Amino acid sequence: MRQEQFEQAYRPLWDELGALLDEMELPRSKRNPDKARAAAFPTLYRQVCSHYALARSRRFSPALLEQLHHLVLRGHRRLYRQRGAWLWRTLDFIGGGFPRALRRHRGYFLLALTSFLLPALLLGLACYVDPDMIYSLMDEQQVAEMESMYDPAGSHPGRSEARSSETDFMMFGFYIFNNIGIGFRTFAGGMLLGVGSLFMLLFNGLVLGGVAGHLTRLGFHDTFWSFVSGHGAFELTAIVICGAAGLMLGHALLAPGQRKRIPALKAAAAEALKLVLGAALMLLAAAFVEAFWSSSTLDAAIKYGVAVLLWALVVFYLVFVGRSRHGSL
Repeated sequence: MRQEQFEQAYRPLWDELGALLDEMELPRSKRNPDKARAAAFPTLYRQVCSHYALARSRRFSPALLEQLHHLVLRGHRRLYRQRGAWLWRTLDFIGGGFPRALRRHRGYFLLALTSFLLPALLLGLACYVDPDMIYSLMDEQQVAEMESMYDPAGSHPGRSEARSSETDFMMFGFYIFNNIGIGFRTFAGGMLLGVGSLFMLLFNGLVLGGVAGHLTRLGFHDTFWSFVSGHGAFELTAIVICGAAGLMLGHALLAPGQRKRIPALKAAAAEALKLVLGAALMLLAAAFVEAFWSSSTLDAAIKYGVAVLLWALVVFYLVFVGRSRHGSL
């Protein structure tokens, strides 16, 4: 292909990339955003890079090479800046955006926390006092399996007999799948006018409280509490946050205010997803701690000490991180 044919074939594409870069380099207030064009930018940039390489290999005119080189440099700077901006947005979300979003919607969080904690405390006390109360929640086989998991004589606390031979890394994958599943169901239940989220919070609270009360009564308190107290700082908090996000969806459907239900749901979902994304990161952290720390055979006192630090870290992060100097959200 001669240079004239080359230019005739591909110049519209170069002009398109140039126009897109001109648009992207404008101040944000003057841009006319076109998501479809912006999404095509990486593909367009790679095509021009291949044209530039081809033009160099065929030794086309210096003027054409200079033009393509300039386009490639501009595209590279913009692509690198976009990827860097994504990284900074992620770090900004973790470093302040997530806890600020949770504090903005603390009413939903407190309602979710009450829905989870109150049943846990009540059934936990009932199962501690009455040894038969646990059977109103679980059948005999489930109770026996749960007792074997936290029996002080066992070699792998917190793991069922079927999973006792699996490696920590395999359990890490299992915990991720399990944790994310619980969190997603708790959040998605909000689409049932919030009832689904409330049910998941209530159910998980009852299970945790019932198991805790029963095992504490049996004298398995050290194996149970030293296992759950560490990763529970991330996992239990994240489940409550997912419940709060679900309640936001339910509230938007039940009481959309001046909006129609669909626009109200979209607006609530945009905020709720911030909570869910943050909770997902916490669930990943919980899976890591549960797989590599909670199941260790270290002395219970050491595990309790680390658990106190982890709970303090979570509370500090959610309450204080991201606040302005004036103490606002």
